Amino acid sequence: MNGKRIGQQTIELPSRPALCGSAAFVGRKEGEGPLGHCFDQVAKDEMYGQESFELAERQLYLDAIAAAVQKGRERMEDIQFLLGGDLLNQIITASFSARDLGIPFIGLYGACSTMSESLCLAGMLLDGGHARQVICAASSHFCTAERQYRYPLEFGSQRPPTAQWTVTGAGATLLCAEPKVPPLARMERVCMGRVVDLGIADANNMGAAMAPAAADTLLSLFRDTQTGPEDYDAIVTGDLGQVGHDLLMQLMREQRLPLMDERYHDCGLMIFDREKQDVHAGGSGCGCSASVLNGYFLPKLQTGELGRIIFMATGALMSTTSSQQGETIPGVAHAVVLESPQGGKSK
Repeated sequence: MNGKRIGQQTIELPSRPALCGSAAFVGRKEGEGPLGHCFDQVAKDEMYGQESFELAERQLYLDAIAAAVQKGRERMEDIQFLLGGDLLNQIITASFSARDLGIPFIGLYGACSTMSESLCLAGMLLDGGHARQVICAASSHFCTAERQYRYPLEFGSQRPPTAQWTVTGAGATLLCAEPKVPPLARMERVCMGRVVDLGIADANNMGAAMAPAAADTLLSLFRDTQTGPEDYDAIVTGDLGQVGHDLLMQLMREQRLPLMDERYHDCGLMIFDREKQDVHAGGSGCGCSASVLNGYFLPKLQTGELGRIIFMATGALMSTTSSQQGETIPGVAHAVVLESPQGGKSK
C-alpha cells in the first residue's frame, strides 16, 4: 500500500503542490453580488461579446485560464495538462477550449463538483511527479444551463423556493511543482468522494440531493486524518444553497461533529444577495465554487488571513434523460485541504 494513502478515501501530498495562479471571470449578475469586487472581470451582459450563450461561456473559460497562467508567470505552451469540465452535454465548453489551447486534456464531468475534482487530480499528478504545471478550470452559464436542463429562457417558468440560480462564471487555478511567483496556497491532501443517493428526485432541489454526499466526504476526511471541524479556519462547500447548507449542518450535528457557523461557508450563499437578487435558495453551477475559490478564498490564504481550509465542491449527477425517466439524483463531493504558504493549522 502506498504510504501516501490515509484511510479509505484520503491521500496525503507530501510535496505540497503550489497553487500559483488563479482567475475568476463572471457575469453581470454575479458582479452585482456581495463578492463583485473579488473577480478579475465582470461581463457587461450574458453574451460577453459572442454570438451565442455557449460561445460566451467558452470565452469566459478561455479568459480565466489565460489570466491564471499569466499570473503564475508561465507560458501556455509549457502547461502539461488541462483538467476541467462544465455542465453542457459532452462538456463542450472545456473540450472546445482544449481544442483551441492545444494542451493535453483530461475532460471531467463532476457536475458542480468539477472544480474540486480537477484540483484533487492535479494535486496527485504533481505530487506523483507526472507533471510540473497543470491548469484546472470549470465554468457554467445561467442561459446555457437553463435551456439544457429546464426550459427555454423565454418560457418564463415559475421557480420554486428550493431552486438555485446557475452562476455565469469561470474559474481557473494554476498548480506548479516549482512556482515562479509566491504561492497563493499549498495543497496538503485530497479526499475523493463517493456517490451518495438518498432518493431525492426533484431537479429543483439539488441542495437536498447533494448535502448527504457532502456529509459523507467530510466524515471520511475527518475519520481518515483524525481531525475535526475545529482544525480548520474554514470549511467551504460548493453550491448547496440554503436548503443544502441547512441539511448539511443537521447531518453533521447528528454525527456529533457540528460545523461552526462562523467557519462554515457555502459559495452558493456567498456569491449572491438572496434578498436583493431573487435567486431563491442561492447560486449553483460549476462556475459558482470555481469563481468564489479563485476570487475570494485563495487571496485570503495567500495573505495568511486563513491558515487552513477544506474546499469541497458538490455535484448533482443528473441528466435531462435521467430526470425525465424519473430517476433519483445521485450526489458527489470531493475535498481538498489547502493551507496558507505562511503556515496553516497542520495536524
